[in-house]
Amino acid sequence: MNTTRSGRPALTRPDGTPLRVLVVDDDPDLAEVLTGALRYEGWEARAAGDGASAVAAARELLPDAVVLDVMLPDTDGFAVLRRLHEVTPEVCVLFLTARDAVEDRIAGITAGGDDYVTKPFSLEEVVARLRGLLRRAGMARQQEEGPRLAVGDLVMDEEAREVTRGGELVELSPTEFELLRFLMRNPRRVLSKAQILDRVWSYDFGGRAHVVELYISYLRKKVDAGREPMIHTVRGSGYVLKPVAR
Repeated sequence: MNTTRSGRPALTRPDGTPLRVLVVDDDPDLAEVLTGALRYEGWEARAAGDGASAVAAARELLPDAVVLDVMLPDTDGFAVLRRLHEVTPEVCVLFLTARDAVEDRIAGITAGGDDYVTKPFSLEEVVARLRGLLRRAGMARQQEEGPRLAVGDLVMDEEAREVTRGGELVELSPTEFELLRFLMRNPRRVLSKAQILDRVWSYDFGGRAHVVELYISYLRKKVDAGREPMIHTVRGSGYVLKPVAR
């Protein structure tokens, strides 16, 4: 298995070329440190110091992921995110924020961001979260056990990244897909929020388990809407996926 200089398993794009990441932050020293850490992973990394230059850089680089500061000198990160999605709709976005309010974190996610880190943060944390995002989005292929999962009438094709229930296609975001995959690989087993965070997000949220609740609610609206529910809450313990009893 190929590894990076940090000793972690190497991640590349599905075609074997380096992953491309754009760092957007108006602090040049921080941007330089972040891009250096990403290049240490073997990735192609570029920096931009404001929203306008970030969009211009994205048009050239066509990044797989963007590390995006919420506060920029010419605009805010949410506005930049909307413009980035026009350039590369599938790009993964990791927000950097100095604010730790629940409302701010949820605003970032609902605006289309995939994850966030709160300043100050460690470089190791940023890299770990990016690796998790890129794997979940299918932009960095990893070996998984078996291409097809089925629980009752819920079927997941892991290679095609398609989910159906009762033969009807269920459209999922990359994070929703990974969360459902973990549930489907553990049918009838109660999974705690800590277990879900560790497997799906690949790090410890440190008490911020409300993100699990948020994504479980998203999944329920898509998988269980108008049907007998399969995703159940076990109060005080976690969540369980069970086939509908016939």
